[in-house]
Order: sequence, then structure tokens, then C-alpha cells
Amino acid sequence: MSTIPNEADFDAIVVGGSYAGLSAALQLARARRRVLVVDTGQRRNRFAHHSHGFLTQDGAEAAAIAALGRTQLQAYPTVSWREGGATHAAAGEEGFEVTLVDGARVSGRRLVLATGVVDELPPVEGLAERWGRTVFHCPYCHGYELDEGEIGVVASSELAMHHALLLPDWGRVTLFLNGAFEPDAAQLAALASRGVTLERTLVARIAGHADVVLHDGRTLPMAGLFVMPQMRMASPLAQQLGCAMETGHAGAFVRTDAMQASSVPGVFCCGDMARAAGNVAFAVAAGTMAGAAAHRSLIAELNA
Repeated sequence: MSTIPNEADFDAIVVGGSYAGLSAALQLARARRRVLVVDTGQRRNRFAHHSHGFLTQDGAEAAAIAALGRTQLQAYPTVSWREGGATHAAAGEEGFEVTLVDGARVSGRRLVLATGVVDELPPVEGLAERWGRTVFHCPYCHGYELDEGEIGVVASSELAMHHALLLPDWGRVTLFLNGAFEPDAAQLAALASRGVTLERTLVARIAGHADVVLHDGRTLPMAGLFVMPQMRMASPLAQQLGCAMETGHAGAFVRTDAMQASSVPGVFCCGDMARAAGNVAFAVAAGTMAGAAAHRSLIAELNA
């Protein structure tokens, strides 16, 4: 147990038990601090069977990485775990009070938010059912496995240019404009220089493996598809606490400094909720920083 006496139930409460939250909690546990992890069990990448690009875990099952992390974390005697989410968080004299979904209230001197985001896909029939299996958003996570085949980019905004110009390193790319935007002269030149095929006919639906069915009746089979979803916060806690936000290309995220500290003293944020874009490796790195920074802030408080 922690050798630092305190009125709060825990030295730190970590809300979110996916890759970032697990990593943050691990640093605090190894500093022998009392840590509570509150987790809904809803990982952002739960739709993908495998994780790629994470050193030593390339191709491992995404769920297995998270499960092993939880098992290793829970071996530390100062760690407590609560299934379910948190509905409210507020700052108080001794730190923070968090209300859980079952109505219980817990307090912690520091608060680490790793609550993640929700992806909102374009309203194209068949996309959601294939999300994480043959429809993706991260070329570095899934592009290599498409074996240099036919790759489709389904546009929902001008941001589709990012995918269209990046993905030719992984295969032959067709950009389905789908009425979302019309490339200007400079964009057309850039697409041509990368060998991207343009398709202006509207998309009717996605069928089969990743077949794009067009409104004129044509079907274009693809090895995989990429879309740029909009993201929204999976939890209201950051907004409740008044954390400053930033707006990225895909939606709002929490603004943090280099130590993953938010604008609210004592609140650290990590993972996809605190990045414009992310993956497992980024989440683990940010969680490590957030956990270490939360611990160091506890020491600084004693010396103040």
C-alpha cells in the first residue's frame, strides 16, 4: 500500500482500461500507489481482430494484448478494478470525486482520463458491418495485409485526399468521390502523380468482401476500403471537468501538454481522446507519460 497518508480513497483514478489507461495505471502501480481502474470494456479497436505496427506484438490479437495487459496490471497489490463506466467527475478539496454507473462514489488525488472516442462512419450501406475487417482508417495498421491489391477510398469530405495520396504505397487506389467534394486542379495533379483512379459515380452500397456497388449498376471489387470517420468523445467527463479542447481533422480532442496534463490541474488525459489520430503504440506511449506525470505531481505536491 502507499506510504503516503491521504483522505482520498486512491492516489489516482484511471477511467478507461484499454491500452492507454492500462499503461498509465501500470506506472502508478509500479510506484506503489493506490490505483483504481474503471473500465467499460469497450476498446476502440474491438472491431479489428488483429493489431499491427506495435513492436513485439505485430499481428497479435488486439483483444489478447489488452487482456494480457490487464492480467499483468492486476498482479500489483495496490491496483483495484471496477467494471462499468463513470458518469460524472468533479474536483474537490482532496482531489476528485468520480461517480460510477452503479451510483458508487470514489475519490482520488489525481485523475487520469483514457476514455477513448467513438467512430462515426459515413452513412453508406454496408460500411459499418465491415468496419475493422475490410473497412479501415489507418493504412499503417492495415495497409500491408491488402497485398498490393485494389484499395478503395470512400470520401465523406475533402479529407479523403489524405488517404488517397498516402495509400498508393500499399496498392492500386481508387478514390470514390461519392459527391463529397470535387478536387481542384492542384489536387487532381497530385492524385494523377500518385496514380490514383477517380470515380465520380455515387456509391450505392458495399457488398461481399469489400465490393463497391455504384448507382449505375457497376460493381468494383476491392481488397479493402478506407474511410475517414468523424470521432466524438466516448465519455462526458473531460467536458464536465472543464478540460480545454482542440479541434482536429476528425473531431474534438482534449488539449494536453508534453506530460499529458490537461488544462485542469491534477487531470491527465491520454490515448485517442487526447490525440488528433492514434493507434495502439501511440496510446501506450501517452499512457506511460500520463501515469508517470501523475505520480510526479503527487511528489511535487508533498514538497510544495
